[in-house]
Amino acid sequence: MNKVAELDEFTIHEVLSDLDGIALVFFSGPHCASCHHLKSLLNTEFKKFVDHFHHFAAFEIKADKAAALVNEFGVFHLPSMYLYNDGEFHCELHAEAITTKLIEAIELALTKPAEEEP
Repeated sequence: MNKVAELDEFTIHEVLSDLDGIALVFFSGPHCASCHHLKSLLNTEFKKFVDHFHHFAAFEIKADKAAALVNEFGVFHLPSMYLYNDGEFHCELHAEAITTKLIEAIELALTKPAEEEP
């Protein structure tokens, strides 16, 4: 069972605004090995993220199918990750696709003030 849900231009704002807790949103591409690795990691390690943050969700946006969102977020490289907290944009997230590194990066980002949404 996949834990990473897909978002697009029509669902992103409604879905994210209704969320409690942490949401990691990432843009991916069909030929991006790093994107496939990140998605696989989130799917296989999902319980560790949920156990750590209690309320955690992960979402993929396929860049080749969501050009408007790519432009809105100013996506320059893949995968690009964005952190949401209680339905509000928090920041762009930079971390290695390793469970402990992602958790550390999320924790650090949450200690800082939220940034303006792209």
